Amino acid sequence: MELTKKTHACVRLEKAGRVLAIDPGVFTEEGAAVGADAILVTHEHPDHFSEGQLRAALEANPEAEIWTLRSVAEQISAAFPGRVHTVGHGDTFTAAGFDVQVHGELHAVIHPDIPRITNVGFLLDGSVFHPGDALTVPDRPVETLMLPVMAPWSKLSEVIDYVREVKPQRAYDVHDALLTDLARPVYDSQIGSLGGGAEHLRLASGESATI
Repeated sequence: MELTKKTHACVRLEKAGRVLAIDPGVFTEEGAAVGADAILVTHEHPDHFSEGQLRAALEANPEAEIWTLRSVAEQISAAFPGRVHTVGHGDTFTAAGFDVQVHGELHAVIHPDIPRITNVGFLLDGSVFHPGDALTVPDRPVETLMLPVMAPWSKLSEVIDYVREVKPQRAYDVHDALLTDLARPVYDSQIGSLGGGAEHLRLASGESATI
């Protein structure tokens, strides 16, 4: 399959001519999900969920569908009857030709005074895992991890330990819009040297790789 990085947490995956997009949010360039056959949304925070992005994608492709958790589905399902599906931990389904398993239930702790919201991660074809805003470890091997490299809810040591625990063959940075160019070499060096042998990779927005 081909992986294309979009700004921040959004990625597009293409296989056999069909496209699946994950987490097109307000930090992501407009039209990031347009042309997708399926869209997955991990949670309701605007850097992962943009109603405008979803509407544009579903209006551009009358066959496109969305799979997401209830808090997001409730905000978009009325406008697109039958095309928005609610999922949760343990669910499995097929979207745009990808076999998808849902892992996780809660967003990472931002601060103890901030209530935790729901968050799900998606494992595609038993190979590629996008955790959203959580350090969820699936109960099966992961070849390619979409790594939330920098967030208000994490620190570098936790990111490194997460890579070690998941043990992917490779980890691609996502959730990186707030990571400055000055900080990137530090993150690259530390994750690359301390990540337990996983190949640590980074794509620029719009850049693709075959995985």
